[in-house]
Amino acid sequence: MKTRRTWRGGRPEPRRRSGVRQLLDRSAGLLRGRRGAWAGAGLLLVVCAAGAAWLFGGDGEAASPPDARARQYRDFDACLLTGEDGITAGTPAAAVWQGMERASGDTRVRVTHVPVMGEQSAANALPHLNGLIQRDCEVVLAVGPAQTGTVRKAASGHPRVEFVVVGSAADGGGGSAGNLTVVAPGDGLPDRVAEAVRRVVKNRQP
Repeated sequence: MKTRRTWRGGRPEPRRRSGVRQLLDRSAGLLRGRRGAWAGAGLLLVVCAAGAAWLFGGDGEAASPPDARARQYRDFDACLLTGEDGITAGTPAAAVWQGMERASGDTRVRVTHVPVMGEQSAANALPHLNGLIQRDCEVVLAVGPAQTGTVRKAASGHPRVEFVVVGSAADGGGGSAGNLTVVAPGDGLPDRVAEAVRRVVKNRQP
């Protein structure tokens, strides 16, 4: 009696490869030859781009929060009018600026400086002063003969603005305005300027 051995007759069904395995095999085939090298490089770029999009993309909800160390300034501006050298180190303007930055550190007011370019005269400084007033600077500081002379003459006409000049009470005219503070130059100028700005900020608090 003959028995048919059918288990040897049929071929086993080939094992299906996973999608990842198929992709790897296809990539290996592309990498063969000179054309394959270019195709592989393109495939690598696509994979890298997809990875970067996955790592750094998102719907915005996972974005980094704002830096808590960033200073939040209040709506108050202290503006400095200087000569054309600005706040060059070693000048009185640099000492005034140092005092303004100290006051900004504990009162959180914004500080800025504007140099008077060209002729250092009261007439040439006046447009620069008017520009600071139009920018709604709550306190305007001035250093230098032309700048302080202009401020002394204009202070009484702008009662809503506080002015601080570096000099002495005997310098120039218009020094008696109620919104004008005179600070003495020399040693300790940054501290005197910082205190003057702090006093203005405190008086302007609601």
